[in-house]
Amino acid sequence: MITGFALICVNVLDMDVARDFYVDTLGFEVDVDVVQDGFHWFVVHAPHQPEVPLMLVVPGAPAVDEEIAERIRSLVATGHASVGAFATRDCWATYRELSARGVEFVEPPEERFYGIDAAFRDPFGNHWRLTQRKPLAGPPPG
Repeated sequence: MITGFALICVNVLDMDVARDFYVDTLGFEVDVDVVQDGFHWFVVHAPHQPEVPLMLVVPGAPAVDEEIAERIRSLVATGHASVGAFATRDCWATYRELSARGVEFVEPPEERFYGIDAAFRDPFGNHWRLTQRKPLAGPPPG
């Protein structure tokens, strides 16, 4: 039985830019930052959820060959590698805070049946949602 997430992997195109964005801009904390056998491991977590680490990696050897790495980089850069959603208790406040830090949102916060939701991309093109969930009483409308 699956009991939760152990690690979430996100492809990025530059580790220094990734550190600046995910740590300095979004406020994540560093767990691991190691180069081993030519592979750069960079793992972060949200301050209030250390049990769900996010591994940032540049696609390439030894994990994948160059042809596959180029395809992955292309998908990331065009925003076709949708990643997921970050949770927040106050979507509007977090939206204002991150906007002030330079995060460019592609959708401002909007009320939806599941809560308040906004969208932004990281510097590489990865599409992220910012979601303030509300309890659901039943199936979605419509």
